[in-house]
This record gives sequence, C-alpha cells and structure tokens, in this order.
Amino acid sequence: MRSSSPVTIPSPLLLYSVLYGGMTCIAGILGAKQVALGPLAVEAGIFPFLLLVAISSAVARLYGRAFADRLVQFGFVPLVTAILLTWLVIQLPTDEGMYEPAKAAFPIVLGQSWRLMAAGIVAYGVSMTLNVHLFSRFSRRWKFVGLSGAIAAMLSQIVDTLIFITVAFYGTRPIAALIAGQALAKVVLSLLLVPAVIALLVRFGQRFHGRSMVITADTREAS
Repeated sequence: MRSSSPVTIPSPLLLYSVLYGGMTCIAGILGAKQVALGPLAVEAGIFPFLLLVAISSAVARLYGRAFADRLVQFGFVPLVTAILLTWLVIQLPTDEGMYEPAKAAFPIVLGQSWRLMAAGIVAYGVSMTLNVHLFSRFSRRWKFVGLSGAIAAMLSQIVDTLIFITVAFYGTRPIAALIAGQALAKVVLSLLLVPAVIALLVRFGQRFHGRSMVITADTREAS
C-alpha cells in the first residue's frame, strides 16, 4: 500500500542549495574571461566561486558543518555534468546556419583541455572542503562571522590557486608569477566580498528560519 511521508526542508537551505548548484556550473564559463580590476587581473570565474565559498560558509553557520560538507559533495554532480554536457555539445556537428562568428568562438570559449577540467574538479573539491573546515573551526573561536569567513576564504583560495594552476599549466608555461598574481587577486576579493555576502546570507537564513517547504513523497509499505 502507499502512504505519504512528508519531508520538511528549510526554505533558506533549499534556496542556497539550488543557488550553489548553479554557481558550480557558471564558474567554468565565466572563467573564460580575464577581467582587470584596477591593478588586479583575475579570471571572472572567481565571482561565482566566491559565492560558493560564502554559501557553504553560511550553510555551515546556520545548519552545521555536516550539511555544508554534504553541499560541497553534491556540488560535484552539477559540476561534472556541466563539463560532460559541454564536451558533448562541442563534439556534435555545428548547424551551418549558426551565426558565423559564434561557430569559431563557441569551442574557443567553452572548450577546455582535460588538464583544465581535471584542475577545476580537484581544486573545487579540495578548496571548498577546506573552506568549510576552516570556517567551522574559526567560527567556534570568534563571534564575528565575517572574520571567520574572510580568513577561511583567503586560505582556501590560495590553496585553490596552487592546485588549479599547477595541475592545469605545470610543464607548459611558467607558473610562479601566475600563481602569485591570481592568489593576490583572490585574497583581496575574499577580504572585500566574502564577509559581507556571508553576513547577508546568514541574516536571511535566520530571518526565514521558521519557513519550511513540506514535500510529500509516496513510499511503499509492506502490508
């Protein structure tokens, strides 16, 4: 026989989970552009990536480290799926009627070598897991969430840069200057953006903490 089993999910957690999945997909696409922010030069994928940092930190603060770790683990699903689908679409034949400049631009912008893809996956897993660990540890010591988030973000972004650039470019181009420049830019942006975004997400989550979405699922029971 069938019975309805209600599952209650906090609305902020559901919202943050959906947003997190979207940011894992868009980070690789935006990373195709290098942006100049005054004296800093950084790939634009850092913006959704810092949102990932802030969201995972806010989830750790609101719902505990276990939820944040699970969010990071589930993030591999949209990340790898997006990479595979992008690769598949590039392999498919191009319609002759497609806008001519876009024919050449599409594979250039979205196409990545296996090293870049591997670098992105490994760097994501290590740096995001480290960020949740550090944020959870620091937030137990300090009351100011922004300070915990800023330090955790800076350290995890340095590790992210080391892993990504080493895996992606070691042996093909000089990496020391590239690592230094990217790490500096990410540290500065982590200080400027992450604390404020974490505080905003935590405040929103606390305000709507009592609001939940009840999902009713059919389950089978032996009679």
